[in-house]
Amino acid sequence: MNLSDEQVLAMAPDESSRKSGKDLANPAKWVSKGISENALWGECQGSGSKPYQTQIDTGNMAFKCSCPSRKFPCKHGLGLLLLHARQQQLFTVQAPPAWVSEWLAKRAEKEEKKAEQAAAPEKPVDTAAQTKRLQARQQKVSDGVEELLRWIKDIIRNGIMAIPEKDRAFWENMTRRMVDAQAPGLAGMLRELSGINYYQEGWQTAFMDQLLRIYLVIQGYQHIDTLPAALQADVRSLIGFAQAQEELKEQTGITDTWQVLGKQTTEEDKLIVERYWLYGVNTQRTALILQFYVRNQGTATLALTPGGTIQAELVYYPSAAPLRALIKSQIAAAPNHSFQGYARWQEVMAAQTAISAQLPVYNDQVYTIANLTLVWHQEQWWLQDSHQQLMRIRNGFRHTWKLLALSGGMPLHMAVTGRETQYEPMGVWHENEYKIL
Repeated sequence: MNLSDEQVLAMAPDESSRKSGKDLANPAKWVSKGISENALWGECQGSGSKPYQTQIDTGNMAFKCSCPSRKFPCKHGLGLLLLHARQQQLFTVQAPPAWVSEWLAKRAEKEEKKAEQAAAPEKPVDTAAQTKRLQARQQKVSDGVEELLRWIKDIIRNGIMAIPEKDRAFWENMTRRMVDAQAPGLAGMLRELSGINYYQEGWQTAFMDQLLRIYLVIQGYQHIDTLPAALQADVRSLIGFAQAQEELKEQTGITDTWQVLGKQTTEEDKLIVERYWLYGVNTQRTALILQFYVRNQGTATLALTPGGTIQAELVYYPSAAPLRALIKSQIAAAPNHSFQGYARWQEVMAAQTAISAQLPVYNDQVYTIANLTLVWHQEQWWLQDSHQQLMRIRNGFRHTWKLLALSGGMPLHMAVTGRETQYEPMGVWHENEYKIL
């Protein structure tokens, strides 16, 4: 529970929750507060007559609050955790009140039921019905892919110079068509295509690059039987076919001490997507843990602490270039702030070339790189390595000034995400500690 401000605020679902959480990290806001071996709790006086009851399962970093907010964690949970991070001496070790102990007991009971269900004999699967549903979906996807291919060919045939003039419906109609065709992965790629800034110089390169990625996925799906098994899994994943996690959990994973380098949260049509980026201290492997949940309908089940460390067994999803993984089991681990990584951008490019040779359509990767310096060049920010090679920082990066404040203009070891020619810093090694941005 020795968390920094940055680690706590990285758990916030959005900027408004982050700001409100900071405001609530004030002892005067809390009517009562306490801590035990596995819980942290407090009562925060809000606008109502009764204070909001906020509680945190510190063993699994789970939150609950009696406030009406549907955000996870809510501002009260963030404020309480932030107050503890700043002023631990204010929290008296004591037995939890009934409303906290009852919640912890229910969580323990739920975990026991999950374990019992996992151990119980599985019901027989109706393979005939399962096959019929799969065939029906595959036909829908095939029909949708054929329509998308015609749409792409029409764009190329008519030329791309009129693309900036296309209205919103031009993109949304085809995106909805891919949703109807049960190809959510292609729908997501179309959203990226529509999100390009078509009034920025060089938009043509970004447009053609993304259009080509979509075309490659289509071709891969239409010729999937000719591809290696691992690449078939990638194509199906890019289309939007899911793989049952139960099957993966039966496999033997990779056990290591994993540094949680950062967390990225995005929202698409009320679906919250959380990306946790991990680095294995001993294996030197990177991993991406994905979590999905619908806003206002339930909460996230996984809560890793950015900047923290876990001892865990990870199972990678089948892929020609494995990156996405699930956590099969984990236990608490002592903080590990050691650094291992690439020495220069040229090594990163060589690593990406190797990935591209196995998986032509790959998404963001995570890299740890030594001695990067933030520099201003040609009216934008870049990351310069020790060999004076420059790489552009991705548009929309919000922590430039914090990075400058930490570095003072000097080089720092850094963790970044991105691909090809644009990257976004997630954290830095500063004074022998890893600090998230």
